[in-house]
Amino acid sequence: MPTGTTPRLFPIGDDGVMDESWTSMAVTEVRTGDRVRAANGQEVLVSRIEPAFLGLDGMVALIEDTATRWFKMPVATAAEVEVQRGS
Repeated sequence: MPTGTTPRLFPIGDDGVMDESWTSMAVTEVRTGDRVRAANGQEVLVSRIEPAFLGLDGMVALIEDTATRWFKMPVATAAEVEVQRGS
Protein backbone atom coordinates (compact mmCIF):
# COMPACT_ATOMS: atom_id res chain seq x y z
CA MET A 1 0.00 0.00 0.00
CA PRO A 2 1.46 3.39 -0.95
CA THR A 3 2.53 5.66 1.88
CA GLY A 4 -0.19 8.07 2.99
CA THR A 5 -3.11 5.96 1.80
CA THR A 6 -5.90 4.97 4.12
CA PRO A 7 -6.64 1.23 4.29
CA ARG A 8 -10.26 0.48 3.42
CA LEU A 9 -12.49 -2.39 4.45
CA PHE A 10 -13.55 -2.82 0.82
CA PRO A 11 -11.61 -1.62 -2.21
CA ILE A 12 -13.09 1.52 -3.79
CA GLY A 13 -12.49 2.65 -7.35
CA ASP A 14 -10.81 5.89 -8.39
CA ASP A 15 -14.22 7.53 -8.56
CA GLY A 16 -14.86 6.76 -4.86
CA VAL A 17 -17.56 4.17 -5.59
CA MET A 18 -17.37 0.46 -4.75
CA ASP A 19 -17.31 -1.72 -7.86
CA GLU A 20 -20.96 -2.55 -8.63
CA SER A 21 -20.24 -6.18 -9.50
CA TRP A 22 -19.28 -6.83 -5.87
CA THR A 23 -21.87 -7.06 -3.07
CA SER A 24 -21.32 -6.79 0.68
CA MET A 25 -22.86 -9.65 2.63
CA ALA A 26 -22.42 -11.62 5.83
CA VAL A 27 -19.82 -14.36 5.53
CA THR A 28 -22.53 -16.79 6.66
CA GLU A 29 -24.30 -16.13 3.30
CA VAL A 30 -21.26 -17.08 1.19
CA ARG A 31 -21.68 -20.29 -0.80
CA THR A 32 -19.48 -22.44 -3.00
CA GLY A 33 -18.85 -20.87 -6.38
CA ASP A 34 -18.74 -17.32 -4.98
CA ARG A 35 -15.68 -15.14 -5.48
CA VAL A 36 -14.80 -13.39 -2.20
CA ARG A 37 -12.49 -10.39 -1.90
CA ALA A 38 -10.67 -9.83 1.38
CA ALA A 39 -9.93 -6.44 2.91
CA ASN A 40 -6.31 -6.74 1.70
CA GLY A 41 -7.50 -7.25 -1.89
CA GLN A 42 -6.85 -10.99 -2.09
CA GLU A 43 -9.58 -12.98 -3.81
CA VAL A 44 -10.68 -16.56 -3.31
CA LEU A 45 -12.99 -18.61 -5.54
CA VAL A 46 -14.82 -20.64 -2.89
CA SER A 47 -14.62 -24.39 -3.54
CA ARG A 48 -15.33 -25.41 0.06
CA ILE A 49 -16.33 -23.80 3.34
CA GLU A 50 -14.78 -25.24 6.50
CA PRO A 51 -16.95 -24.52 9.57
CA ALA A 52 -15.45 -24.01 13.02
CA PHE A 53 -11.98 -23.21 11.66
CA LEU A 54 -9.33 -24.26 14.22
CA GLY A 55 -12.16 -25.54 16.41
CA LEU A 56 -13.56 -22.02 16.86
CA ASP A 57 -17.31 -21.66 16.32
CA GLY A 58 -16.79 -17.98 15.48
CA MET A 59 -14.54 -18.71 12.49
CA VAL A 60 -14.89 -20.32 9.07
CA ALA A 61 -12.31 -20.96 6.37
CA LEU A 62 -13.12 -20.20 2.74
CA ILE A 63 -11.09 -22.58 0.59
CA GLU A 64 -10.14 -22.34 -3.08
CA ASP A 65 -9.06 -25.73 -4.43
CA THR A 66 -8.55 -25.61 -8.18
CA ALA A 67 -6.06 -27.15 -10.61
CA THR A 68 -4.01 -23.94 -10.52
CA ARG A 69 -4.31 -22.80 -6.90
CA TRP A 70 -4.97 -23.87 -3.31
CA PHE A 71 -5.76 -21.06 -0.88
CA LYS A 72 -7.41 -20.94 2.55
CA MET A 73 -8.87 -17.69 3.91
CA PRO A 74 -9.93 -17.70 7.60
CA VAL A 75 -12.81 -15.30 8.32
CA ALA A 76 -14.84 -14.51 11.43
CA THR A 77 -18.46 -15.66 11.11
CA ALA A 78 -19.63 -12.19 12.21
CA ALA A 79 -17.70 -10.49 9.36
CA GLU A 80 -19.07 -8.96 6.21
CA VAL A 81 -17.21 -9.71 2.99
CA GLU A 82 -17.37 -8.54 -0.60
CA VAL A 83 -18.81 -11.19 -2.92
CA GLN A 84 -19.07 -11.59 -6.66
CA ARG A 85 -21.64 -14.25 -7.46
CA GLY A 86 -22.13 -15.91 -10.83
CA SER A 87 -25.60 -15.92 -12.33
